[in-house]
Amino acid sequence: MAVTLVVVLSGDESGKAPVLHSPSARQDLAAAALSDLVEAVESDDRDALEGVSSPDVASRLADNAADLEVTDFTLRYVDEDRGLSASLPEGRWAAAVDATWRFDGFDPAPAHAEITVVFDADDETARVVAFGGGERRTPLWLLTDLAVERTEDALVLVAADSVGRYASEAREAVAVSGRMLPEAEQKLVVEVPDSAARLDAMLDASPGDYANIAAVTTTVDGSLSPSAPVHVFVNPQMWAGLKPQGAQVVMSHEAAHVATGAAVTSGVPLWLLEGFADYVALRDVDVPVATSAGQIIKKVRADGAPKALPGRNEFDTRTTHLGAAYESAWLVCRVLAKTGSEDALVALYDDVSAGTSLADALKDHFELSERELVDLWRTELEDLAR
Repeated sequence: MAVTLVVVLSGDESGKAPVLHSPSARQDLAAAALSDLVEAVESDDRDALEGVSSPDVASRLADNAADLEVTDFTLRYVDEDRGLSASLPEGRWAAAVDATWRFDGFDPAPAHAEITVVFDADDETARVVAFGGGERRTPLWLLTDLAVERTEDALVLVAADSVGRYASEAREAVAVSGRMLPEAEQKLVVEVPDSAARLDAMLDASPGDYANIAAVTTTVDGSLSPSAPVHVFVNPQMWAGLKPQGAQVVMSHEAAHVATGAAVTSGVPLWLLEGFADYVALRDVDVPVATSAGQIIKKVRADGAPKALPGRNEFDTRTTHLGAAYESAWLVCRVLAKTGSEDALVALYDDVSAGTSLADALKDHFELSERELVDLWRTELEDLAR
């Protein structure tokens, strides 16, 4: 398989006459630079940062680390990335670097990921000139200047001159989630890059994976560890096309995912995972069902009601009927809440998330079989489509 690598560099492209070093010498110089850079960030020593990184990198790290209250920051040189190094100006090289970091007050434990760092060097010292590139995750706070707003419950970082409407949407999302899930911890971190392509790079995703979605809630480092930091990552190009009410519903949906630990939960059917989050987000929104379920209603009118609850394939981000899948999942949860109660719906979600089978949880909280639930849901769809 042929692979084309596109190097995304965020750093100073000017430089002195190149000095060539052996791989082992490069590693020693780079490791020392990384150690000094971490120490400078931890002590907020801007002069020291300027000594081990280019001016734009030094300024960015100092500002972002202070605003985000970065802690548990470490950088460890792993190995040179010869493929990326070959595309750089002479005297520069790219390396895989093992990194940890945590946003104090929001992340329960450090994120841990392998990132790309670009160096150059003179006779005796190396300096960091860029972060990012290749097929590794690229943390937003290392990549670009940010606007940051922090409250007790929400931390918003945006690759722009201001946080814009994202901050107010995040605050409201925490409140929305808290009204239905008062026992869950409500701490929300929202990261907004400047493009969908940058979002793919942040999440080590294939180009276009997130082109059709407005936001995704996932672990910062891609792990499924229960202690891994979980943030909301926004596709700014899709977000820009949302009306205010629609944007708020999406943000509240993602806040529900964070509160329920959806990103590190396995075994929950996607219709329940996504339908429950939509139920939380739409619970107090005054929108006719014909609007909030418009796509699935149209599909039922054309093709009839589905014979089974939406599965994994229906939630593929590249599918042409993604909106209808989310709406149908929301309607399943709406049917459950109407048949039993919201408390029973929350209990069902909690039990399935904890490992109880769907069949047992439905029987315990609703006295329903899955087949009976499907029949109730299909009847609801057919009634709405009339």
